[in-house]
Amino acid sequence: MQIKILDQTPSILHQFVNEIREENYQKNAHLFRNNLKRIGEIMAYEISRSLAFEPKTIKTVLGDKKSINLVSQPVIISILRAGLALHQGFLSYFDHAENGFISANRINNNGKIIIDLAYKSLPNINNKTLIIADPMLATGHSMVKSLQQLLSNHSPTHIHIATVVAAPEGISYLKQNFSNLPVTLWVASKDDHLNEKAYIIPGLGDAGDLAYGPKQ
Repeated sequence: MQIKILDQTPSILHQFVNEIREENYQKNAHLFRNNLKRIGEIMAYEISRSLAFEPKTIKTVLGDKKSINLVSQPVIISILRAGLALHQGFLSYFDHAENGFISANRINNNGKIIIDLAYKSLPNINNKTLIIADPMLATGHSMVKSLQQLLSNHSPTHIHIATVVAAPEGISYLKQNFSNLPVTLWVASKDDHLNEKAYIIPGLGDAGDLAYGPKQ
């Protein structure tokens, strides 16, 4: 598994991530969602640089221009519900991509974390490149469970996992489970650790609640 940490290089990405961490900024759900979308756009551009391209000749009104084009569009898959705004950023750039959605509910059963995949809606993903969008990578259990189910029934050629904020524990858990698989993890910002409640520190809070309102 390859790992790409994007904030190791200075860019406008830092501003967008900094803002969604700030308590006052988080009071406006529209601004929070918009920044997740913009982060998704930046990550889409970075991921596009690793995809396969082929030669293409463009006919203009004055002549021909030799260029390149994507060989094929990826399939964009979001982990509901927090991944929706990030998903929209990817869709802004990969505007011909097919789309899929997975609901991964995290249940605390007497101290044991259980991941319930309550909903799945996917196109055919065999022999395709996937981008899986989820803003937060904490323990990594939800992502691993989701991918294990996908890989039990499908055979994509490559999987790009895109997350905004990741904890070292979650990154390590993905490496343990997908060390020999064609998986690339893209992280906008790597944080310090998980606390005793498995919250990312310093993190930013619950991305789903901040984007779409608190749930009961």
